[in-house]
Amino acid sequence: MAMSEFDYDLPPELIAQVPLEDRSASRLLTLNRASGDISHRRFDELPNLLRTGDLLVLNDSRVLPARLSGHRRSGGEVELLLLRELEDRRWHVLMRPARRLRQNEEIVIRSRSGEPALEAIATVVEKGAEGEGVVELDQRLATNLRAYGRAPLPPYISTQLDDDERYQTVYAAHPGSAAAPTAGLHFTRALFDGLADKGIGIAHVTLHVGLDTFRPVTADYAEDHAIHREWCSVPESAAVAIAAAKATGSRVVAVGTTAARTLETFGDQIGPDSGRSFAGMTSKYIMPGYEWKIVDAMVTNFHLPKSTLLLMMSSFAGKPLLFEAYRQAVSHRYRFFSFGDAMLVE
Repeated sequence: MAMSEFDYDLPPELIAQVPLEDRSASRLLTLNRASGDISHRRFDELPNLLRTGDLLVLNDSRVLPARLSGHRRSGGEVELLLLRELEDRRWHVLMRPARRLRQNEEIVIRSRSGEPALEAIATVVEKGAEGEGVVELDQRLATNLRAYGRAPLPPYISTQLDDDERYQTVYAAHPGSAAAPTAGLHFTRALFDGLADKGIGIAHVTLHVGLDTFRPVTADYAEDHAIHREWCSVPESAAVAIAAAKATGSRVVAVGTTAARTLETFGDQIGPDSGRSFAGMTSKYIMPGYEWKIVDAMVTNFHLPKSTLLLMMSSFAGKPLLFEAYRQAVSHRYRFFSFGDAMLVE
């Protein structure tokens, strides 16, 4: 399956650089897979667009202050992106520039305050391919990341946030992600109240977002791309709610592709009717031709051309219909990607 088939033209000015002041004021494109109907709404209309009894499943991972800035003892600038905690203060990271760094080299990490007395050390333990590696943080850095790291915004966002909490969902609970589960950024406490009033259920799962958010697909064919492993979990409370929804014919609505991957991994490993919890690594790679097991509808943002997320949504919605929705979104000047507008695909 050629990745060139999953490309589309996007004017660069449609890439949202900052979040809206009111999270739920984003636009919402609705796409009905059965009828092919497409409509244009607002995100705060979501309670009236879902059905009583629907179960919304959200990823409650919290974004780490994972972007660290520093320099080599020789003076060259270095940036580290923390991807996954290993053990003994060691982290799987992306290093930039990685080529000149040496094993056992110390990188001096600046604090957010910029005070020289608060500088910390990250030591290169391993160097891998394509900028990946392992570093060991000193005690000061490992125990107080917030004093050193910033929100790891994607490379297509050039504006640094004044408040890093705007790159967190309002329900984020479990630190571990190198990027936000961005479909959830549209939700507010008031919107959750409106969903509850409509009899729409809420369940939380966790997937800690890792390297694939920052690494583009470079293979010419989808089948040749290797997706990275990420840790995910479905607690018993969510598993019971999923089983109850399936038993009553209610829909399971994934909020975002990370929640969808977690649910489909759970479907593979445990099954939708078990009511049992699950935790483990996933390398679930969904592309056209996949048979969905749990997810019945999805809330998601608009995704990058030639990305694994676009492959997943093409599987769920059907590629011709999805690309017509994207064509309309561009025509109607929707805002794209992490801080952009959303879709409801049902």
